[in-house]
Amino acid sequence: MKKIILFVLALTWMGSMQAQQVISLPQPEVSKLSMSLGDALGQRRSERQYSDKEISQQTLSTLLWAACGVSDPKTGKITAPSAINMQDVKVYVCTKDGVCLYNAKNNTLTKVSNKNLLEAIAGRQAFAKSAPVSLVLVSTKDNDRAPNDKFGAMDAGYVSQNIYLACTALGLKTVARATMDFDTLKRELNLAETSYLELNHPIGY
Repeated sequence: MKKIILFVLALTWMGSMQAQQVISLPQPEVSKLSMSLGDALGQRRSERQYSDKEISQQTLSTLLWAACGVSDPKTGKITAPSAINMQDVKVYVCTKDGVCLYNAKNNTLTKVSNKNLLEAIAGRQAFAKSAPVSLVLVSTKDNDRAPNDKFGAMDAGYVSQNIYLACTALGLKTVARATMDFDTLKRELNLAETSYLELNHPIGY
């Protein structure tokens, strides 16, 4: 019995190590975002149909940088506005192969789950799970400077607009959604009670 317990614990530990895999992203190609602001605003649309064409890590890196990446390494400022600079919005990158958390400072993805959660993200709207990538915006409360429920939604809105404009410049399609299976995602992503699932963006061609 003792051997069985040890074996199960070893498997759990191995699974945890695998889930915490860190993936280095290519440097974002900011030049790919050179479409004029006027053109990006004029062409931005919400799209709900996607092909199954995969999104390269290079394109993903550029999109994530535009969403809330570090734009000034000296100060740590990011591309999206943030109420009192809380920078509380975390971006989870979800594919059929699992879920990773974007680390803007290091330009990396940390694997947090090996499960395909696209169906949980789609919720009642089945079209959303056809996109090869979904970005889930989670508001966290990492400090006590301001109530999370007051500023989290605002900050998520800023990041969401950046995602829209970057997708337009990169030839990608997306739509901002508030629909999702909140209970399942909060459990599977192991989110703290002070975290809130704000929005998600299916991304595809």
